[in-house]
Amino acid sequence: MAACNKILLLDDDEDLLDLYREILSRLPSKPQIYTALSGARAIALLESEPFTLLLSDLSMPKMDGLQVLAIVRRKFPQLRTAVLTAVPDEQFRARAYAIGVDIYFEKPGTSQEIKLFLDCIESLLGQEVHGAFRGVQSKSLVDIIQLECLSQSSSALKIANGVQEGKIWFQNGEVIDATARDLSGEPAFQKILSWKTGNFEILASDPERPRTIFKSYQGLLLESAQAFDEAQAQAIAEVSNSDSTASEIAERSVVASISRFNGVEFVLLQSSEASKQTGSWSVENPEQLGEWTKSTLQTFRELGDILHAGHVGQIEGLGLQRHVAIASQANKELCIGFQRSLSVEQIRSSMKTILAEYVC
Repeated sequence: MAACNKILLLDDDEDLLDLYREILSRLPSKPQIYTALSGARAIALLESEPFTLLLSDLSMPKMDGLQVLAIVRRKFPQLRTAVLTAVPDEQFRARAYAIGVDIYFEKPGTSQEIKLFLDCIESLLGQEVHGAFRGVQSKSLVDIIQLECLSQSSSALKIANGVQEGKIWFQNGEVIDATARDLSGEPAFQKILSWKTGNFEILASDPERPRTIFKSYQGLLLESAQAFDEAQAQAIAEVSNSDSTASEIAERSVVASISRFNGVEFVLLQSSEASKQTGSWSVENPEQLGEWTKSTLQTFRELGDILHAGHVGQIEGLGLQRHVAIASQANKELCIGFQRSLSVEQIRSSMKTILAEYVC
């Protein structure tokens, strides 16, 4: 039987704690609800037993919510965190996201707002927590867009992808505009969604920003996903119609298939007998990555020989921006970048399937 979710409510107002305990009792998953009137008490409870979610107010005496959240993020990195505040302050909101909260709520007042609040909390409780991405530099872009819209936020999302930079504007939970270099509106939104990596920053809203996007955010995300799939299919077709050998076409088809696995950010497949790189996807410098893959495997093989550890077949590296897995099999070397939200177990499971079905 799955363990019951446990929520810790932190607020210095006892009446509000009682009110939100009653509201949260309506959640379909029926979590256990605990309460704390101070930051010190909340941290003591978190140290005494595992919780799934901390839901914290911001304005409290002695130790405010932001201080508590900063401590919690360091001490309990797997804990999901959310802010529930009556203060509509964009600076507080930006600071909370920078600390790494999963979602920021203004205290709901209407039945519709309460329903939205409960839907968001239930979604948070249902997400995997192993190695989960958090904060403005650790969520996927789709996650952040969905959270901004579900929480009916008014904000600007600044996205940096290397030298590229873009912005998406939200007004009351709707996407109203986007820019990326010389693009604006929907084309800019789709361009930004095509970036596989980057950093995010939540900025204050711009009430004067003119609206150029009128579709729902669900429609925008769906169209972006379809455009991405069509671009992949076109790339495969172009390779098939080129002068490439049947072997090269097959290898690139394998790379395209691997790219569709959950959480994959880039793929490189090459021969282990030569420096020839036979296929890559979403890799800026395939030759450089290929050399690094080959030298890393060789280094670990030599270390394995020294330690008498046996053959090195696969290596996983866990990073702040993404995870990387390297494997050698059937005279081929494979390097795959994974989203940091995936656990080691999920990466190993994906690699086992990929090696069994595609690299043999």
